[in-house]
Formats: sequence, C-alpha cells, structure tokens
Amino acid sequence: MKNLKDFQVKDKRVLVRCDFNVPLKEGVIEDDFRIKKALPTIEYLVKNGAKVILMTHLGKPEGKVVNSLKVKPIFDYLSKIFSIQESSYDKKLIEKTKSLKPGTCLLLENLRFDEREEKNDREFSQELARLGDIYINEAFGCSHRLHSSVVGITEFLPSGAGFLLEKEIESLEKIMKEPLRPLVSVIGGVKINTKIKLIKNLSKKSDELILGGELANTILRVNGLCIGPWPEEKIVKQIKEIDFTSNRVHLPVDVIASADKEGKTYVRESPLAKVRNDEWLLDIGPESIELFSQVIKKAKTIILAGPLGYFENPLFEKGTERIIEIITKNHSAYKLVGGGDTLFAISKFGAEKGFDHISTGGGAMLNFLSGEELPGIVALNEKSKKSS
Repeated sequence: MKNLKDFQVKDKRVLVRCDFNVPLKEGVIEDDFRIKKALPTIEYLVKNGAKVILMTHLGKPEGKVVNSLKVKPIFDYLSKIFSIQESSYDKKLIEKTKSLKPGTCLLLENLRFDEREEKNDREFSQELARLGDIYINEAFGCSHRLHSSVVGITEFLPSGAGFLLEKEIESLEKIMKEPLRPLVSVIGGVKINTKIKLIKNLSKKSDELILGGELANTILRVNGLCIGPWPEEKIVKQIKEIDFTSNRVHLPVDVIASADKEGKTYVRESPLAKVRNDEWLLDIGPESIELFSQVIKKAKTIILAGPLGYFENPLFEKGTERIIEIITKNHSAYKLVGGGDTLFAISKFGAEKGFDHISTGGGAMLNFLSGEELPGIVALNEKSKKSS
C-alpha cells in the first residue's frame, strides 16, 4: 500500500477522504477528536504545496440535503487553522479545484447528500475523481464501507493512505499478528449481534477474554446462568458455537440490578443466581470488578471495546470507570481502545492519555479485529499492486 510520502504533491490536487463525522449539538461540534487526528495529513499537504480537497460525510442524511448535517461547523473549525474554501457540488467545481492556490484547502459538502455515495456508484466515483490528481484515504472509520469515496474512486486515481490510516492499520496489525503476551481483550456494550464475530475471533487469539455489559448478560442467559430476555435464534446459535466454559473466558459473577433503567426505584448488588426476572442488569458488581482486575493487571497487551455497564447513568458507572482505571494503570501493557461509546466513556473519566492507541473507527476497528477485510484497505492494496 502506498502512503502519503510516496507521492509528489506539489501543485497537485490531492483529494483526501476524511472522517469528520463528529457529534453536533445545535450546530456546535461537541467532540473534535476525529478532526484533530486528521490534521497531520492536511498540514503535511499544505506545507508541501498541494491543493487540498477535503471530503467527508456527516450523519445519515440518506441521500437528501439536510440542513442540520451540512459541513459548515467543520468548515468553521478548519478555517481557524488553514486557508480554506467551502463548496457544494456544481458545474464550476472542477474549475474551483484547479484554481486553488498551492497550500490551500477546499472542503466539499456532505458526501451522503448524494444517494450514489453509499451505493459505490461508478459514475459518482468518476465525478469525484475528476476533482483531483491523487487520492488519499484518511478515513479509517469508513474503510469498512463499500462507498464511492472510499472504494470506487481508487479505480480512477493514484491512491494511497494518509498518516492516520497508516497508524490505525499498524496498531491493529501489531495486536493481531505479534502481540506481547498475555493478550487480554475486554469486550462490552449492548448489541451482541455487532460483536459476536469479534468475540469469536478474540476468544481464539486472546490469552484472556473478559466480557461485560448487556452482551455478557445475553451470553449468561443463553448458557443458563442468568434469567432475562432471550435473543433471536441466530444469535443463540452463534453463542453456542463459542466455548464460554474455558477458564480463559471471564464473565460477570455478580451485577448491579434495578427495577428500572434510571434506578429510581432501587439499586442493588446481586449474585447472578438471585437476579429477578423483572430486573435490569445495568453494571458489573464488586466481585466481577475484582476478578477482572486481577486478569488485567497481568496483561502485556490490552484491547478495550465497549463499556461494561450503563455508565451514562452515574448510578451504574462504577464498573466501567474502575476497569478503565485498572487498564490505564497497567503501565507495562500496550493498550488499544476504540468504539463510539467506549471513547465517550474514556473521555468522561479523563482516561485518554492512558492508552497507547485510540482508534477513530468503531465498526471498522471491530471488523478488523474480527478478521474481516476492510473494502477501503483492500482497494488501496490492489491499487498498489497494479501500479508496481
């Protein structure tokens, strides 16, 4: 795969697919993490005299123009750092890109306002390609998507990876191919259907696998260790294919339960056997925290993907907060974290500096760690082979 420094960018129009899909509240950026991570690539291109055309999506407009999802807040943010223009897609756009002064930028409007983007439409890929001379993928968080600006465009332009994309791949490959051992994976969250492949893969690659959150509750129910809602049969079948009786797999032994999700009625600690059918299981209990902590303290590599409880409510945040604290205090381990809810959690608890790599990709990171190929990465590798 070619990288940014493999190209002569001076006076060239460089199309950069970024992932500026940041959370907004009333038109204000709430978290600029993803934008900051892309800045080194943009700064390099500006410094080396490229004409930089930035592309991104924002939210899920479903092929329609949605005023609240226009890129204006991102433009306002970037305009404080770079000389930059903003542009919608019109007949003069190609000429605008050609007339850009070297060392300046242009930010295109939300890619997903055009329904062809998510269809990997060949015609739309060509239209985007006409706007540049070189294509750089800096959107790891979108590289699991078969979209025009991620995959299709590579057919029509010399293509390579930005600094962030390179670092993401390097960090994830380091863990999957040659991790320092023991490797401990801590997987939490709500939706087990999005992480069942990840759990299956990491149950084989990890020395120890810790599971928490609602997905752990689901596994406990299927294995007859806890009562509660039964998952769909497809998930039941996949859960039964994994050996959760292994002494390398660690599930909660106690929980924090409540009659309601807000904890207004009561909040109580309970061993699994004494959970009532009408109770919500909203956090791991103190015995589980202690059990998981002893495993984490011995790790040399740690993957964290998903909170261990309903941490958004202070009544149920202790498990997630304490496990994050134990992870960050293991200074001898290489620590990787990713996923939207997980990033929110480490931000809430001020733990960002305690990790060696914070992935910008939620679904992309999960797919990579699950052993799946990412279309955006495959496209860049195939392009490099054809040009060599």
